Amino acid sequence: MSVVPEPAAPQPRDTAEELQHTIGMLVRQMRGAASGGLSLSQMSVLKRLDRLGPSTASDLARAEKIRPQSVIATVNALQADGYVTRIPHPTDGRRLLISLTPEGQALVNERRKAGHGRIAELIAERLTPAQQGLLAEAVPLLRRLAED
Repeated sequence: MSVVPEPAAPQPRDTAEELQHTIGMLVRQMRGAASGGLSLSQMSVLKRLDRLGPSTASDLARAEKIRPQSVIATVNALQADGYVTRIPHPTDGRRLLISLTPEGQALVNERRKAGHGRIAELIAERLTPAQQGLLAEAVPLLRRLAED
């Protein structure tokens, strides 16, 4: 009787390369479904404000892992477009809180709905129910990779 060897486990580097490529393709799918003329960094700041609520530029820079100067440039552009506003910090008069305007909130909601809708369509169209279950189980693992 011959023993069939088990296939070798994928190497983390190979998995990482394929995951990075695949996530990039999914992001492009979502971007295509939710086009709107904003850069990725602008949309990221808007989504972060939606999740965190009013925040200082320093808080946003830390959360986005970018320099405060970059956040300020992004916020300036968003403010010029009417998507965010700056208000005095309630306890520290030297700082300003950046918050979404109603237009900014509407844009975040619209883009989220469009992006989620496209991914949901792809899941329903291209994956079997069993594969959909596997994907749902993988999401918390992907979140663990993304979190600090």
